[in-house]
Amino acid sequence: MGKDHIIKSMLSENVNMTPNGFAADQLNPEQFAENHALFFDKILEISSSDIAGVEGYGEFNDACKTEYESCRAFLLDTFADDKEGYWTNWKELFDTTVLEREFFETYYKEMMDRIPYCEGKRFLVYNNTFFINMITDGKSMVGFPDWSRSGISDFLLDFAIMDLNKPYLQIPELLNEYCRKRNIVIPDFKERFLCMAYYKGIDVLRWHASIDDTESCMSIMKSIRELKDRLYAI
Repeated sequence: MGKDHIIKSMLSENVNMTPNGFAADQLNPEQFAENHALFFDKILEISSSDIAGVEGYGEFNDACKTEYESCRAFLLDTFADDKEGYWTNWKELFDTTVLEREFFETYYKEMMDRIPYCEGKRFLVYNNTFFINMITDGKSMVGFPDWSRSGISDFLLDFAIMDLNKPYLQIPELLNEYCRKRNIVIPDFKERFLCMAYYKGIDVLRWHASIDDTESCMSIMKSIRELKDRLYAI
């Protein structure tokens, strides 16, 4: 059975893998604000998937298996300098690009300090919730067509990616209010969100540095710096 078929077998019928519509990136902030609960509903549907029989953490391989036994191993190995492929000797970027060693190490430690809050939090994640990858009709449907980055992690990763993509939409603030109205309790919400956000933030930061996208790097760094104050103000 192929990867997509295995994932489909885990998902509820309320999660659409073959949506018709337009990229959610086309929504303006007001339109998203009106429909944010729909996005949150569907992401939580993904996280409620039955992953019995699926072990570990990390992105799925082609056989829909994960590589890591713990959340800590997954997050830390993402930044190993001896990985094969694109990221081999990636720390050379500190000397050749705008990637700042001090900034990276600061938020790498912030991530590490919060891993215990996420350890044991195992959910199916889409892991690609940039708005360009989510399809909507702008009214009643949100779908997720590309599951190539999916895997097992804390489900707050999917919300953290949305916020990294468009911080001005105030995803964690809206999610906090969404949960309050529905009596949904997310234990250690702020620390788990920060862990996932720092993980994905510094990972995306080094990607943009590697392609000399200085403007995106500056924007990402600003978002990362401001996030803790935003979360603690909730």
